[in-house]
Amino acid sequence: MSTLRDAAMTSKAWPFEEARRLLKRIEKAGKDHALFETGYGPSGLPHIGTFGEVARTTMIRRAFEVISDIPTRLICFSDDMDGMRKVPGNVPNPEALAPHLQKPLTRVPDPFGTHDSFGHHNNARLRTFLDTFGFEYEFISATEFYGSGQFDETLLRAAERYEELMAIMLKTLREERRQTYSIFLPIHPETGRVLYVPMKHVSAEEGTVTFDDEDGREWTVPVTGGNVKFQWKPDFGARWAALGVDFEIYGKDHAANTGVYGGICRALGGQAPENYVYELFLDAEGHKISKTSGNGISIDEWLTYAATESLSYFMYQKPRTAKRMHFDVIPKAVDEYHQQLRAFPDQDPAKQANNPVFHIHRGQPPASDMVVPFSMLLNLASVAGAEHKDALWGYIRQYAPEASPETNPQMDRAAEGAVRYYNDFVKPTKVYRAPTELERDALQELRDGLRTWDGATTDEALQSLVYDVGRERFDPMRDWFKALYQVLLGADQGPRFGSFIALYGVAETADLIDLALSGALIGPAPSD
Repeated sequence: MSTLRDAAMTSKAWPFEEARRLLKRIEKAGKDHALFETGYGPSGLPHIGTFGEVARTTMIRRAFEVISDIPTRLICFSDDMDGMRKVPGNVPNPEALAPHLQKPLTRVPDPFGTHDSFGHHNNARLRTFLDTFGFEYEFISATEFYGSGQFDETLLRAAERYEELMAIMLKTLREERRQTYSIFLPIHPETGRVLYVPMKHVSAEEGTVTFDDEDGREWTVPVTGGNVKFQWKPDFGARWAALGVDFEIYGKDHAANTGVYGGICRALGGQAPENYVYELFLDAEGHKISKTSGNGISIDEWLTYAATESLSYFMYQKPRTAKRMHFDVIPKAVDEYHQQLRAFPDQDPAKQANNPVFHIHRGQPPASDMVVPFSMLLNLASVAGAEHKDALWGYIRQYAPEASPETNPQMDRAAEGAVRYYNDFVKPTKVYRAPTELERDALQELRDGLRTWDGATTDEALQSLVYDVGRERFDPMRDWFKALYQVLLGADQGPRFGSFIALYGVAETADLIDLALSGALIGPAPSD
């Protein structure tokens, strides 16, 4: 372990870089544990961004545990006291929720009828979501945190330092917003609604706020006991101070507020945590992924085609670089993840510390049983017209007789996902073309070579045959491989073709070439 710890102390892997930065903070402060936090707004269901945030935080947490024996905690904080600003359109009987607008989510009836409130329902969904992926965390509900008194000391200090906190916030606001802004949002004693109203008076001695509601009636309520909540930006910094948060990551859309969050925290007597800002995900057109618009890819959609570990691998890669997150990234993520798994056992500790699978699997990654890459499975599904994974397993067993769904569960899961992916994305976009005369001549020679083949049916031997046929005719050689893909597979890109022949079969590939030469793959001409 000491060798690994030594490697981790110099590793350029971003989780270790962040862990070392955090260790300096903890040692300087003399704390007995390191506290990580991630926040969640429970107005909707957990999504792929939620997974990414908790997964990345966990990677840093586990990296910290490699370089230090100091205990760690991870808090998932749900802001379920946030007022319901609009009625969701994806719930049963949405009209029944309309009378509860602006009430804290934990005071809004559960439209699904399974929990005490809509907030409790969404919190349960969040916890189930996190538990499904094996995250280790402590859950804190804002409603409980405010109502139980755990936030009281911070709230009373905020009343004492109200003007200082307001000064931090007011300089970030437009003039018209300043006139009505307060760091405190009182809960109306009668309607239960979260009020966005200015404070007429804040009493540090009494620990109360005085305000007029929308009807002009004056009220005075304690800042403690869940009668008041913080606006969201002050709430961020106040949580850091109240909990003693040491590390929190968030997206680039929060980056401009880091100084505000930290200023609030320090004004309340806390030390702002270390932060890590990650870039946002983009859809196929380069637009920011949004829960509201539904662009991009959801976590359920990803898991329809590939295992969770491939998603974790995607999350690990360059968090500070904006990345397209569309369906076409899945095959590459699956194959690269398994490449790293296969490399891991033979690497020295320094390289293992930099390997993404170290961080995905807490330093103990499993062995890969993928005998065929995911991208190759897609090509196999294409030529086989596969509708079920069993169709692929016939070829897989021929290529690797020792493999089976029972002994190769990762392979079996990938075969199932590949068939779905092929039918959903590849099949609808396949466009075959006829070969040129030069390509036809080369294909005929390749077919004849396969018909008379008596050499080894290995990837390398068959690749040499493919290369020898093309070398005399094509310059550059990529034109030959592009022709193979477009004419035989109906795609612009494809696999290493010798590997494809070894998997699909020598005789079967010769038959496929005959079909292409006859025009059968192109199909009948479309009618007017």
